Amino acid sequence: MSTTTAEFDARKYGRLLARALPAAIKTEEENERMLAEVSRLMAKGEENLTPEESRLLELMAILIEGFEREHYQVPEATPHEMLRFFMEERGVRQRDLLEVFGSRGIASEVVNAKRAISKKQAKGLGEYFGVSPEMFL
Repeated sequence: MSTTTAEFDARKYGRLLARALPAAIKTEEENERMLAEVSRLMAKGEENLTPEESRLLELMAILIEGFEREHYQVPEATPHEMLRFFMEERGVRQRDLLEVFGSRGIASEVVNAKRAISKKQAKGLGEYFGVSPEMFL
């Protein structure tokens, strides 16, 4: 048995489920309650979660995503609009993305929608922003 990998304990998971009571989210109040549970777990730090807490967090994220996809539909945005959105939201400047684009000129052209975002750049942007590269394609 590996000493670095903790074993999943079904009983501990069952106790976490009994406390959190995850279920299909039908109302805004249920969504808020589930978000509070997620925030509580995330405050511990991902590296500090037990295997059971990680699995519960994953389950709640799926439930929240399903509710929000159904109730908060985001209008379609172009890859360049998504890039500018993430940059603005996180206070990222073009020069912060030089590692992804390789040069200031290319970064400027992509950010200003004068050049398409390549698959390699989309992958780099996905890693940089912690989102799916598909958002930039």
